[in-house]
Amino acid sequence: MNAPLKVGVAGLGTVGVGVVKLLRAQAELLSQRCGRPLEVVAVSARERGRERGIDLSGLRWHDDAAALAADRDVEVVVELIGGEDGIAKAVADAAIANGKHLVTANKALIARHGTSLAVAAEAASVALQFEAAVAGGIPIVKALREGLSGNRITRVYGILNGTCNYILTAMQESGREFAEVLQEAQDLGYAEADPAFDIDGIDAAHKLAILTSLAYGCPVNFDAVHIEGIRHVSAIDIEFAAELGYRIKLLAIARPTEAGIEQRVHPCMVDRSTPIARVHGVFNAVVAEGDFVDRTVYEGRGAGEGPTASAVAADLVDIARGNRLPAFAVPAANLDPLPAAPMARHVGPYYIRLSVLDQPGVIADITAILRDDAISIESMLQRGRAPGEAVPVVLITHETQEAAMLQALEKIGALASVQEAPKLIRMEML
Repeated sequence: MNAPLKVGVAGLGTVGVGVVKLLRAQAELLSQRCGRPLEVVAVSARERGRERGIDLSGLRWHDDAAALAADRDVEVVVELIGGEDGIAKAVADAAIANGKHLVTANKALIARHGTSLAVAAEAASVALQFEAAVAGGIPIVKALREGLSGNRITRVYGILNGTCNYILTAMQESGREFAEVLQEAQDLGYAEADPAFDIDGIDAAHKLAILTSLAYGCPVNFDAVHIEGIRHVSAIDIEFAAELGYRIKLLAIARPTEAGIEQRVHPCMVDRSTPIARVHGVFNAVVAEGDFVDRTVYEGRGAGEGPTASAVAADLVDIARGNRLPAFAVPAANLDPLPAAPMARHVGPYYIRLSVLDQPGVIADITAILRDDAISIESMLQRGRAPGEAVPVVLITHETQEAAMLQALEKIGALASVQEAPKLIRMEML
């Protein structure tokens, strides 16, 4: 048997503890699969005396995680601290500077610094691995980096945040409003006390920026991602979507267009017959479409101790086997700085919900504005009659450019007969 691969784990939260548990529970299996044992020899965390449900005796303890990254006996540093800067970035830099392989589950770190870390790792001849940073236990990084390497990726999209998917699923099933379901998600531990990172789309955007680089061979560019969350999605929108044969999902989408690489995170109406529409609860799903393979679909748990630890273990096995691939599928020096497509150039159909006074001439005023901005209506729904009172009206448009749609909505929102700001949800043809 070859010498063990010696691992240092920085961060002993849920995932860090899960990694230690998995490497111990699956020690024999992993040793067989990679030809050498995987051995945790050192750990680091803020609170040494905290009860974590695992025996840490016999492991070297580093109060300073950066010191763990310099430990001479550690060959691979597993960074599970989180955050795009601060100690997490210091650990990553120290690991590479000290000639250690780096494995991380930190999507914010990779989304912000992935390109520079890849350059440094290649210069130091060490691996940079981050399967656990995107979609938990779903092996989508390996799929894009290796399994689909014979394809030009025409589109990659998915549900990348389980909290948002849980909330939208519960709203769909119960008819309750966003705020009530968010509180339930917090009570169940699916949402943080401060849920902004999830419900405002930032978490999904970090992951999308990483997938875009893997799919299109460009530097990671988080700042190019258009980001919208789900706070504005209401029960009535979900009800209208169902009536029209759609479901509302927070999707992260990347694709090449004539204007450049489009990266966007926002609520979408998707046909309920599509695979992505049937992904419920806290589950994640990613769809990658290639010119030879056509559509491939990956679904599973996107977070949690077990799935994330499983992804970390996969990266450790690759390192133990000596599998060394560029972090983003092509050498860092060859990453192509492709232009970013502005969201104003996006073209697609739209769902528009208006609250208007039920009086003569209102619909004529609205359709005149749409006509003047060259926007064609595919269908319209109006619920009941209430003369002189506000009623909801839903418009479905044919494909149009985002800039024209937003311009028209600004004019419509200024009409005296329109009682609240128009609500827009993009419709995605999958």
